[in-house]
Amino acid sequence: MSIPKIVLFYRFTPLADPEAIRLWQYTLASANGLTGRILVSEHGINATVGGDVAAVKRYVRGTREYAPFADADIKWSDGTGADFPRLSVKVRPEIVTFGAPDELHVDAGGVVGGGAHLSPTDLHDLVDRRGDEVVFFDGRNAFEAEIGRFRGAVVPDVATTRDFVSELDSGRYDHLKAKPVVTYCTGGVRCEVLSALMRRRGFEEVYQLDGGIVRYGETFGDDGLWDGSLYVFDGRGKVEFSDHAAILGRCTGCGAPTSRHVDHNTAEGRARTLLCTACVPDA
Repeated sequence: MSIPKIVLFYRFTPLADPEAIRLWQYTLASANGLTGRILVSEHGINATVGGDVAAVKRYVRGTREYAPFADADIKWSDGTGADFPRLSVKVRPEIVTFGAPDELHVDAGGVVGGGAHLSPTDLHDLVDRRGDEVVFFDGRNAFEAEIGRFRGAVVPDVATTRDFVSELDSGRYDHLKAKPVVTYCTGGVRCEVLSALMRRRGFEEVYQLDGGIVRYGETFGDDGLWDGSLYVFDGRGKVEFSDHAAILGRCTGCGAPTSRHVDHNTAEGRARTLLCTACVPDA
């Protein structure tokens, strides 16, 4: 019986020939029948792929045979078998598109000048010690936070990752520069860059949640500091960490609780919109 699985991972490390890595990754993933998205740049790799569990395991083993990727933190989750329409493997200037490739510096150890990594347990220890002084800073697009976020988090009003640079430069968050700021995102990759950008702009005490929301959810589920569902960019749409996940979103049509985003035509154009099944049953 086929058991669909999805793996999410990234590795920041200097790559002298990103095109060669792209060709190798395409061959490895396609030979195992996987679908998903893999981005490669001179700074490293960022991948989310899925398929049958045995095929995914072969892909992971093959990827780890390349020494710079051997210690990549692979995050596993259940798939549906139809999570991605195709396999896409591309070379880009950045593996996370902040629009600031010249600000990012990496070495064999990862991003240079980023925030201090906190495991989920370390995060709880920090909150226990520092209390309300700790600021959670969401490193995702604002619409992702509509259905799930850390309690009391600052959620920047950004539509795309590229908006973060101007948001930080606006001075809107300068009052946080002397506070302990914990950045978080889905799997950790966006915060690797975001925390470095924040430190370059004078934020004094910046942390990043190691493994992102995914690893936190695996550790504490919905019995910690996280509320709601995790938005994911594949056919699942969202994932929950327990059977008692809070519903934070509100339907834009009727105001009912919902965590369901759908592509919908609005006055501003087609967009991901929170709509319940009563308002739009067949999205």
